[in-house]
Amino acid sequence: MQYLQHTLLCWVQKQDLQIRKMKLITEEVASVKFITEGKGAKKKMYIEGVFLQGEIKNRNGRMYPLNTLSREVNRYNESFVNKGRALGELGHPDGPTVNLDRVSHKIVSLRQEGNNFVGKAQLLETPMGKIAKSLISEGVTLGVSSRGVGSLKEDRSGMKVVGEDFMLATAADIVADPSAPDAFVSGIMEGKEWVWEGGSLREQLLEKTQKRINTLVDQKALEEHKLGLFQNFLSNL
Repeated sequence: MQYLQHTLLCWVQKQDLQIRKMKLITEEVASVKFITEGKGAKKKMYIEGVFLQGEIKNRNGRMYPLNTLSREVNRYNESFVNKGRALGELGHPDGPTVNLDRVSHKIVSLRQEGNNFVGKAQLLETPMGKIAKSLISEGVTLGVSSRGVGSLKEDRSGMKVVGEDFMLATAADIVADPSAPDAFVSGIMEGKEWVWEGGSLREQLLEKTQKRINTLVDQKALEEHKLGLFQNFLSNL
Protein backbone atom coordinates (compact mmCIF):
# COMPACT_ATOMS: atom_id res chain seq x y z
CA MET A 1 0.00 0.00 0.00
CA GLN A 2 2.75 2.46 0.93
CA TYR A 3 4.69 1.63 -2.25
CA LEU A 4 1.60 2.19 -4.39
CA GLN A 5 0.91 5.51 -2.67
CA HIS A 6 4.51 6.63 -3.19
CA THR A 7 4.47 5.63 -6.87
CA LEU A 8 1.21 7.42 -7.56
CA LEU A 9 2.28 10.56 -5.73
CA CYS A 10 5.60 10.62 -7.62
CA TRP A 11 3.67 10.38 -10.88
CA VAL A 12 1.44 13.30 -9.90
CA GLN A 13 4.44 15.39 -8.81
CA LYS A 14 6.30 14.64 -12.03
CA GLN A 15 3.30 15.81 -14.05
CA ASP A 16 3.15 18.92 -11.88
CA LEU A 17 6.72 19.86 -12.82
CA GLN A 18 6.00 19.55 -16.53
CA ILE A 19 3.28 22.18 -16.57
CA ARG A 20 3.04 25.85 -15.70
CA LYS A 21 0.57 26.89 -13.02
CA MET A 22 -1.08 30.24 -13.66
CA LYS A 23 -3.77 32.40 -12.13
CA LEU A 24 -6.60 34.11 -13.96
CA ILE A 25 -5.82 37.85 -13.76
CA THR A 26 -8.27 40.65 -14.54
CA GLU A 27 -7.77 44.41 -14.43
CA GLU A 28 -10.62 46.90 -14.67
CA VAL A 29 -10.26 50.29 -16.35
CA ALA A 30 -12.81 53.09 -16.03
CA SER A 31 -11.22 55.69 -18.32
CA VAL A 32 -12.80 54.60 -21.60
CA LYS A 33 -15.23 56.39 -23.84
CA PHE A 34 -18.02 55.17 -26.05
CA ILE A 35 -18.16 56.78 -29.49
CA THR A 36 -20.41 56.50 -32.52
CA GLU A 37 -19.15 56.61 -36.10
CA GLY A 38 -21.14 56.75 -39.32
CA LYS A 39 -24.81 57.41 -39.96
CA GLY A 40 -27.92 55.42 -40.74
CA ALA A 41 -27.27 51.80 -41.66
CA LYS A 42 -23.51 52.38 -41.41
CA LYS A 43 -23.70 53.67 -37.84
CA LYS A 44 -21.34 51.83 -35.51
CA MET A 45 -20.58 52.15 -31.79
CA TYR A 46 -17.09 51.76 -30.37
CA ILE A 47 -15.27 51.61 -27.03
CA GLU A 48 -11.98 53.49 -26.97
CA GLY A 49 -9.40 54.14 -24.26
CA VAL A 50 -6.52 52.67 -22.25
CA PHE A 51 -7.05 48.91 -22.00
CA LEU A 52 -3.72 47.94 -20.41
CA GLN A 53 -0.98 49.70 -18.40
CA GLY A 54 2.60 48.72 -17.68
CA GLU A 55 5.22 49.73 -15.10
CA ILE A 56 2.66 51.06 -12.62
CA LYS A 57 1.17 49.55 -9.48
CA ASN A 58 -2.56 49.31 -10.10
CA ARG A 59 -5.31 49.38 -7.51
CA ASN A 60 -5.15 45.59 -7.25
CA GLY A 61 -1.55 45.88 -6.07
CA ARG A 62 -0.19 44.38 -9.28
CA MET A 63 2.40 45.62 -11.77
CA TYR A 64 2.93 44.49 -15.35
CA PRO A 65 6.51 44.81 -16.65
CA LEU A 66 6.38 46.78 -19.90
CA ASN A 67 8.46 44.21 -21.79
CA THR A 68 5.99 41.47 -20.84
CA LEU A 69 2.98 43.51 -21.94
CA SER A 70 4.64 44.65 -25.19
CA ARG A 71 5.51 41.10 -26.15
CA GLU A 72 2.05 39.80 -25.32
CA VAL A 73 0.20 42.64 -27.06
CA ASN A 74 2.30 42.03 -30.19
CA ARG A 75 1.31 38.36 -30.10
CA TYR A 76 -2.34 39.25 -29.46
CA ASN A 77 -2.38 41.70 -32.37
CA GLU A 78 -0.78 39.23 -34.75
CA SER A 79 -2.87 36.22 -33.73
CA PHE A 80 -6.22 37.85 -33.01
CA VAL A 81 -6.70 41.55 -33.86
CA ASN A 82 -5.17 41.38 -37.35
CA LYS A 83 -7.22 38.27 -38.13
CA GLY A 84 -10.52 39.74 -36.97
CA ARG A 85 -10.99 37.34 -34.06
CA ALA A 86 -10.09 39.45 -31.02
CA LEU A 87 -13.37 39.14 -29.14
CA GLY A 88 -14.60 40.25 -25.73
CA GLU A 89 -17.61 39.47 -23.55
CA LEU A 90 -20.22 41.36 -21.57
CA GLY A 91 -19.68 40.66 -17.88
CA HIS A 92 -17.09 38.76 -15.86
CA PRO A 93 -16.28 35.33 -17.37
CA ASP A 94 -14.93 32.76 -14.90
CA GLY A 95 -12.09 31.49 -17.09
CA PRO A 96 -9.63 32.48 -19.83
CA THR A 97 -11.70 31.11 -22.71
CA VAL A 98 -13.87 33.49 -24.75
CA ASN A 99 -17.45 32.19 -24.76
CA LEU A 100 -18.99 32.86 -28.17
CA ASP A 101 -22.53 33.01 -26.78
CA ARG A 102 -21.52 35.97 -24.58
CA VAL A 103 -19.46 37.94 -27.12
CA SER A 104 -20.45 41.62 -27.26
CA HIS A 105 -17.62 43.29 -29.17
CA LYS A 106 -14.57 42.88 -31.38
CA ILE A 107 -11.26 44.61 -30.64
CA VAL A 108 -10.19 46.32 -33.87
CA SER A 109 -6.97 47.95 -32.69
CA LEU A 110 -4.53 47.87 -29.78
CA ARG A 111 -1.47 50.10 -29.88
CA GLN A 112 1.26 51.12 -27.45
CA GLU A 113 1.56 54.71 -26.27
CA GLY A 114 4.38 54.91 -23.75
CA ASN A 115 3.45 52.64 -20.83
CA ASN A 116 -0.19 52.50 -21.93
CA PHE A 117 -1.89 50.31 -24.51
CA VAL A 118 -4.81 52.10 -26.14
CA GLY A 119 -7.53 49.97 -27.62
CA LYS A 120 -10.60 50.37 -29.76
CA ALA A 121 -13.44 47.84 -29.91
CA GLN A 122 -16.58 47.72 -32.06
CA LEU A 123 -19.86 46.72 -30.41
CA LEU A 124 -21.45 43.89 -32.39
CA GLU A 125 -25.02 43.03 -33.35
CA THR A 126 -24.97 39.99 -31.06
CA PRO A 127 -27.45 39.53 -28.18
CA MET A 128 -24.83 40.70 -25.66
CA GLY A 129 -23.66 43.49 -27.96
CA LYS A 130 -27.22 44.79 -28.22
CA ILE A 131 -27.57 44.70 -24.42
CA ALA A 132 -24.34 46.71 -24.07
CA LYS A 133 -25.57 49.27 -26.62
CA SER A 134 -28.89 49.57 -24.83
CA LEU A 135 -27.20 50.10 -21.46
CA ILE A 136 -24.96 52.81 -22.90
CA SER A 137 -27.91 54.52 -24.61
CA GLU A 138 -29.71 54.59 -21.25
CA GLY A 139 -26.77 56.31 -19.59
CA VAL A 140 -25.32 53.34 -17.71
CA THR A 141 -21.63 53.77 -16.86
CA LEU A 142 -19.60 50.87 -18.17
CA GLY A 143 -15.89 50.11 -18.23
CA VAL A 144 -13.57 47.47 -19.57
CA SER A 145 -11.57 44.69 -17.96
CA SER A 146 -8.58 42.92 -19.48
CA ARG A 147 -8.34 39.16 -18.90
CA GLY A 148 -5.32 36.88 -18.99
CA VAL A 149 -3.45 34.14 -17.17
CA GLY A 150 -0.03 34.22 -15.59
CA SER A 151 2.01 33.76 -12.45
CA LEU A 152 2.48 36.39 -9.74
CA LYS A 153 5.53 37.11 -7.60
CA GLU A 154 5.52 39.45 -4.62
CA ASP A 155 8.46 41.84 -4.27
CA ARG A 156 9.86 43.29 -1.04
CA SER A 157 7.36 46.15 -1.02
CA GLY A 158 4.43 43.74 -1.21
CA MET A 159 3.65 44.55 -4.82
CA LYS A 160 2.63 41.60 -6.98
CA VAL A 161 4.62 41.49 -10.21
CA VAL A 162 3.05 39.68 -13.16
CA GLY A 163 5.37 36.99 -14.52
CA GLU A 164 6.90 36.67 -17.97
CA ASP A 165 4.54 33.76 -18.65
CA PHE A 166 1.54 36.13 -18.81
CA MET A 167 -0.84 35.42 -21.71
CA LEU A 168 -3.58 37.82 -22.73
CA ALA A 169 -6.94 36.14 -23.28
CA THR A 170 -8.76 39.32 -24.25
CA ALA A 171 -7.77 42.96 -24.09
CA ALA A 172 -11.24 44.00 -22.95
CA ASP A 173 -14.46 42.61 -21.55
CA ILE A 174 -17.26 45.09 -20.89
CA VAL A 175 -18.10 45.37 -17.18
CA ALA A 176 -20.45 47.41 -15.03
CA ASP A 177 -19.34 49.68 -12.19
CA PRO A 178 -15.60 49.48 -12.97
CA SER A 179 -14.74 51.80 -10.09
CA ALA A 180 -16.01 49.36 -7.46
CA PRO A 181 -13.57 47.18 -5.48
CA ASP A 182 -13.20 43.86 -7.25
CA ALA A 183 -12.46 41.66 -4.22
CA PHE A 184 -15.63 39.68 -4.92
CA VAL A 185 -14.65 39.03 -8.52
CA SER A 186 -11.10 38.16 -7.49
CA GLY A 187 -12.40 35.70 -4.94
CA ILE A 188 -14.38 33.82 -7.57
CA MET A 189 -12.16 34.09 -10.63
CA GLU A 190 -8.62 34.40 -9.37
CA GLY A 191 -9.04 31.69 -6.77
CA LYS A 192 -8.94 29.19 -9.62
CA GLU A 193 -5.66 27.91 -10.98
CA TRP A 194 -5.00 27.17 -14.62
CA VAL A 195 -2.21 25.28 -16.32
CA TRP A 196 -0.56 25.72 -19.70
CA GLU A 197 0.39 22.43 -21.31
CA GLY A 198 0.71 21.30 -24.88
CA GLY A 199 -0.52 24.60 -26.25
CA SER A 200 -3.77 24.73 -24.28
CA LEU A 201 -5.13 25.94 -20.95
CA ARG A 202 -7.16 23.90 -18.48
CA GLU A 203 -8.12 24.09 -14.84
CA GLN A 204 -5.66 22.67 -12.35
CA LEU A 205 -6.52 19.07 -11.50
CA LEU A 206 -3.27 17.78 -10.07
CA GLU A 207 -3.79 19.26 -6.63
CA LYS A 208 -7.31 17.84 -6.50
CA THR A 209 -5.98 14.43 -7.54
CA GLN A 210 -3.28 14.47 -4.88
CA LYS A 211 -5.79 15.44 -2.17
CA ARG A 212 -8.02 12.57 -3.30
CA ILE A 213 -5.08 10.15 -3.06
CA ASN A 214 -4.31 11.24 0.47
CA THR A 215 -7.97 10.84 1.44
CA LEU A 216 -8.15 7.36 -0.02
CA VAL A 217 -4.94 6.31 1.74
CA ASP A 218 -6.39 7.47 5.05
CA GLN A 219 -9.48 5.42 4.28
CA LYS A 220 -7.35 2.44 3.17
CA ALA A 221 -9.20 2.44 -0.16
CA LEU A 222 -6.46 3.48 -2.59
CA GLU A 223 -6.11 0.05 -4.18
CA GLU A 224 -9.79 -0.04 -5.06
CA HIS A 225 -9.86 3.47 -6.56
CA LYS A 226 -6.42 3.83 -8.20
CA LEU A 227 -7.67 2.99 -11.71
CA GLY A 228 -10.48 5.50 -11.40
CA LEU A 229 -8.01 8.20 -10.34
CA PHE A 230 -5.85 7.65 -13.41
CA GLN A 231 -8.86 7.54 -15.74
CA ASN A 232 -10.33 10.72 -14.28
CA PHE A 233 -7.03 12.56 -14.60
CA LEU A 234 -6.36 11.39 -18.14
CA SER A 235 -9.89 12.27 -19.28
CA ASN A 236 -9.21 15.89 -18.37
CA LEU A 237 -5.91 16.22 -20.24
